[in-house]
Amino acid sequence: MKIVQAFKKDNISWNYLTDKITLKNPLVLVFANRLLLEDDLFLKDIKREFPYEHIVYGSTAGEIANINVLDDSATVTAIEFERSSFVIKTGNILDYNKDGVALGKSLYSSMPKDNLKHLFVLSEGSFINGSSLINGLEEAIDSNISITGGMCGDDAKFEKTLASYNENPKEGEVILIGFYGETLEISFASYGGWQPFGPERIITRSEANVLYEIDGQPALELYKKYLGEKASELPQASLLYPLNVTPPGKEDALVRTILNIDNDSQSMILAGDVPLNSKVQLMMASVDGIAEGASLAAQYAMKNRVAKPSLAILISCVGRKLVMDQRVEEEIEEVKSILDSETVLTGFYSYGEMAPFFASTRCQLHNQTMTLTLLSE
Repeated sequence: MKIVQAFKKDNISWNYLTDKITLKNPLVLVFANRLLLEDDLFLKDIKREFPYEHIVYGSTAGEIANINVLDDSATVTAIEFERSSFVIKTGNILDYNKDGVALGKSLYSSMPKDNLKHLFVLSEGSFINGSSLINGLEEAIDSNISITGGMCGDDAKFEKTLASYNENPKEGEVILIGFYGETLEISFASYGGWQPFGPERIITRSEANVLYEIDGQPALELYKKYLGEKASELPQASLLYPLNVTPPGKEDALVRTILNIDNDSQSMILAGDVPLNSKVQLMMASVDGIAEGASLAAQYAMKNRVAKPSLAILISCVGRKLVMDQRVEEEIEEVKSILDSETVLTGFYSYGEMAPFFASTRCQLHNQTMTLTLLSE
C-alpha cells in the first residue's frame, strides 16, 4: 500500500505530509469544509493536483490529517492498493423518498460479492436515518463482511452536508466502497468516553429516530428541565448532552445525539433510532474522558491484528470536538500513540459514526464516539 497525503487551508499551496509521488489507480479520499466543496475553482484545483479516476468527496465538521485537526480546509489522502482492490457504488437518499433501508438494500445488491471483505460508508448527514441505512445494507449481508463509516458534517451549522464520487459534491449522496483482497487486513473499533448521569428512565413513545415521550412525559420538556438555563441554547447545546440508549433485550448502550427539536410536539429528532421501551439516560463528558475514549478505541482496533496498519481512517463526532475545543488534537494524539508511528491518519469530524461493537460484526450507528478503521495489505 502506497499513500500520499496533503492538505490545503486558506488558499495557500498544498502542504504534503508524505512524499509527493505518482500513484497507480488510487482511491482518493477528500474530506473538506462544505463551503470549499461548493467552490468550483477549488474542485478544479483538487483535480489538477490529484489527476486520478476515483475521487470520493465528503463534507465535514473538521478535518483530520496525521495528528492535525483542521477547520475550513481540505485533506486529501490517495491510497494505491498493491495486492487488493476496491469498487465504489453510489445512491441518493432523495431518489428513495428518504427511505434508508431501501437505499441500503440497493447499494449492497449492486456491490460485487466475490472476495468482498469490508464495506466503508460515506453518507450524507442531513436527510438520512443512519440506523435505517445500516439495516438496509445488512439485510442480506454475509456474516463475514464488516461495515464501518460515517456521516458527513457541516461544522456545527447543520445547514447541509455534501458527498459525491467523481462529480461535484451534492446533497443526499451516499457512497459505498467495497474492499477486496486475500491479504487485506481491516480492523475497527468505536468508543466514546462519555458518562451517564441522572436517573435511568424508559422511552414510552417513539417512532424511528423521533423521541416523543420518556416515562410518559413529553421528551423535550423533560430534557429542558435537566438542561436548566442551557435549554435556551438548544438545539446546539444538545451536542454536549447526548442520550445513552439501551434497547430492550440488549446489554450494549448506544449514544444518540439530538439533531433537532420540535417545540410544537415537544419531541426530539435524533441521529439514529430510539426504540420503544429502551432505557435512556442523559450523558456528559470531560476532555480527559474523551481523550481516554479515543485511546481505548485505538487499543481495541489494534487487538489481534497480524500486520501493522498502513492507514487509519478516524471518524469522530462533532460533539467531541465541541467539548475538547482547543485541546481537540489530544484525542488524535492518543490514537497515534497506540498505532504504529508510520501509520497514516486521515478522517473527519462527523454527524454519526458506523461500526460494530467490539467482538461483533453487526454494524451500529454511533454518536459521540471515536470510530477507527485500520487497513493494511
